Amino acid sequence: MPTLRIFTNVTRERIPDDFLSTTTDVLDAMLGVPRKYYLVHVIPDQMISHGGSTDPCASVSLSCIGKVGLEENKGHTKALMTHFQSALGIDPARMVIIFENLDGENVGNNMTTFAS
Repeated sequence: MPTLRIFTNVTRERIPDDFLSTTTDVLDAMLGVPRKYYLVHVIPDQMISHGGSTDPCASVSLSCIGKVGLEENKGHTKALMTHFQSALGIDPARMVIIFENLDGENVGNNMTTFAS
């Protein structure tokens, strides 16, 4: 159940209508889990500064069961930041992504958990 949360000071009006769908496409290319499990949550219009400046920036978290780690996260960072720069106009130097590897027993969906 990959969950991507994007907190940004970009206004809702500047977020493309297809952003949720295109972001799901990027996640799918990165992670390769069944599409029905992706959750993308965009929180626009936030009061955020990066380096003391309120130019467009983002604080992002990607939580998922597996699929993240030392080498994988380098590719994930490049793919996500490239997408956010193109779609939202945020400079990659003004984004931070936190990766979290979750245990299946700690993730619930459809009346159960993802425990093995």
